[in-house]
Amino acid sequence: MPNRVEISVVIPVYNSEDILSELVRQIDNALTEYKYEIIFVNDGSLDNSWQTIEKITTKSKSVIAICLSKNFGQDNAIMAGLGLSKGDYAVIMDDDLQHSPYDITALLDRVKEGYDVCYANYSWHRKQSILKNIGSIVNAKQAEYFIGKPSKIYLSPFKIISRIVIDSIVDYIGPYPYVDGLIFQVTDSISQVTVQHHQRHKGHGNYNIKKSLSVFLKHTTGFSVTPLRLASLVGLLIAAVGFLTGLFYIAQYLYSDTVLEGWTTLVVLQLFIGGLIIMFLGLIGEYLGRAYLSINHKPQFVIKKILS
Repeated sequence: MPNRVEISVVIPVYNSEDILSELVRQIDNALTEYKYEIIFVNDGSLDNSWQTIEKITTKSKSVIAICLSKNFGQDNAIMAGLGLSKGDYAVIMDDDLQHSPYDITALLDRVKEGYDVCYANYSWHRKQSILKNIGSIVNAKQAEYFIGKPSKIYLSPFKIISRIVIDSIVDYIGPYPYVDGLIFQVTDSISQVTVQHHQRHKGHGNYNIKKSLSVFLKHTTGFSVTPLRLASLVGLLIAAVGFLTGLFYIAQYLYSDTVLEGWTTLVVLQLFIGGLIIMFLGLIGEYLGRAYLSINHKPQFVIKKILS
């Protein structure tokens, strides 16, 4: 097939105008032996990233450019790029050159061994802030609990996924996609290779507490009802403590003639009733959460313009 594309490189772009030309140059050099396409998704950049991408598309036949109508978020931008990808495999990477295009072939070689997905794993020293490192550790532990991530797999934003996975996850139309969560819903044939994590080529990163919180919420609520079940369990435990405390004071009164003070009874009742309320709110929340995710038609992304 003359038009067959082997690798689609999907890159969400946000405020990276000074890096994009060098990024394309390195990808071109790294993938000379492959039929590939580069898909830039401009996610509401506030600088001249889109203008830079437009110039690149006039010079490179391998570049496809997508401009979203506003900032929808990194995962939403990735979904937009995957939806237009034609490759047998899709490489997802950041726009700041901390992920080296020269490592793409290592990911490709590993996934060709029979895996559906391969993540880039980094050596212990990552070229990022302490805050981001802490956030990565916390989010990794959450992912193990809420979406079933194997403890040995590092959820890097630099990864390669096979066409069968691409076709499955792009069918998701919810407004708050979480690409890694979707991957783990589709397959457990996942591997990783160790690569070097580089300094940002220019400028500074866009990582902040808001983004870390966004990932936290995606882990806990986007693809799991476990938090709601935990809320129910906590409520049940509190109710049990209140009930047992009540039995203790009743027994104390019956067998030792100890007069209970009014506040004791009040505390016991508050614990018991409050625990029951939390438990039932968690149960109701589970039903409401399922219904909400089913009927919410907020757009995942809106494409304003496509260039190729």
